Amino acid sequence: MIRHLVLFKLNEGVERDDPRVVEGVAAFRALGDQIPELRFWECDWNITDRPIAYDFAINSAVEDTDALKRYLEHPAHQAGVTLWREFATWVIADYPF
Repeated sequence: MIRHLVLFKLNEGVERDDPRVVEGVAAFRALGDQIPELRFWECDWNITDRPIAYDFAINSAVEDTDALKRYLEHPAHQAGVTLWREFATWVIADYPF
């Protein structure tokens, strides 16, 4: 199994209630039911207010690197990424577990 973690930081001046953000969150929350490669899927807002904290997180798992590639290329995932590019930056980590 491979864990796929993503941490998002909203761009300066962008708030959680921005309509673009609301749409982006809805798109990512729906991925768990849309992409068969996902064995585990959760995402939500960070609850801490520390200066080093990121704003939104995705924690997911897939079977192997082939499944990760299919997930990343899936049209629903790509659509969500396109939305998030407008208002956030992110970092990822993929590791076996």
